[in-house]
Amino acid sequence: MPNGDGTAAAKAAAEYLANHGLVLVTAESCTAGLIASHLAEVPGAGRVLESAFVVYDPKSKQRCVDVSAETLDRYNLTSEPVALEMARGALRHSDANLAIANTGVADDADPAVKPGTQCFAWAFREGNRTQVFTETKLFDGNRNEIREAAADYALRRIAHYHRRFKP
Repeated sequence: MPNGDGTAAAKAAAEYLANHGLVLVTAESCTAGLIASHLAEVPGAGRVLESAFVVYDPKSKQRCVDVSAETLDRYNLTSEPVALEMARGALRHSDANLAIANTGVADDADPAVKPGTQCFAWAFREGNRTQVFTETKLFDGNRNEIREAAADYALRRIAHYHRRFKP
């Protein structure tokens, strides 16, 4: 369970990234930069955090991280296909070798999606090989608790998916 400030997850993630030669770029929607922000609070984060895209609006998802209009129309903003395209696009626009993407809802603004629904993607790149893992998770709490829990979860899952990466 998240500790509320992302510190433990960020420290563990920074250590893991450094020990495995991973450099992160994020493409964040619902978390609005919290993943990158929590990691940036760790001393030495500049070695493992390259950049962060905050792409809240659908048009910014298209413009900044190459999410296709077709994917947005077909699957909804809160979907694994959108998270996948966000992660791939973030990698294309960076020199990082790991991208984390997050899109979801933290309140009842979208009646088609249950509040707390978060879609994630972790994309790993080595040479010309990229592999993306996606996952949807439902978090409880108020708006800020959901966003914090999602950022914490995204950082905690890096090692899990990195171990499954087959370059």
